[in-house]
Amino acid sequence: MGPIPEPARRRALRAPLLTGGAVAAATLVLAVRDPHVRGSYGFCPLLELTGLACPLCGGLRATHDLAHLDLAGAWSANALWTVAAPVVVALWVAWLVTAARGRPVRGPSATAAWVTLGVALAFLVVRNLPVLQPYLTPWL
Repeated sequence: MGPIPEPARRRALRAPLLTGGAVAAATLVLAVRDPHVRGSYGFCPLLELTGLACPLCGGLRATHDLAHLDLAGAWSANALWTVAAPVVVALWVAWLVTAARGRPVRGPSATAAWVTLGVALAFLVVRNLPVLQPYLTPWL
């Protein structure tokens, strides 16, 4: 297979670069405007209605802390996101490199989607167990 034409390479890079730019802009907003102030970014409907912390609760605070390289703060806000964020960045880099090389980009497999859902549901249950709430729920 010969070299990839430049217009095709630019088209292939558009999606990962736009995605990376949007995520970088959102992270910059979170780095500048502190989500630790209650109500600064709204509220979690599940938490407000049931008192249960969803798998995403604390994600904005964790992202803010990660942007400031505060790993302990990020872990206390949302341990799952603190572990998942570097994985997401690595997957984005792999997407960018694959697109730059002109190779076909495959989406996540059904297995990966089910595993992700299972991990999120397990975290939902575990972080709401009374014995673990002080460690996995940031506002206690």
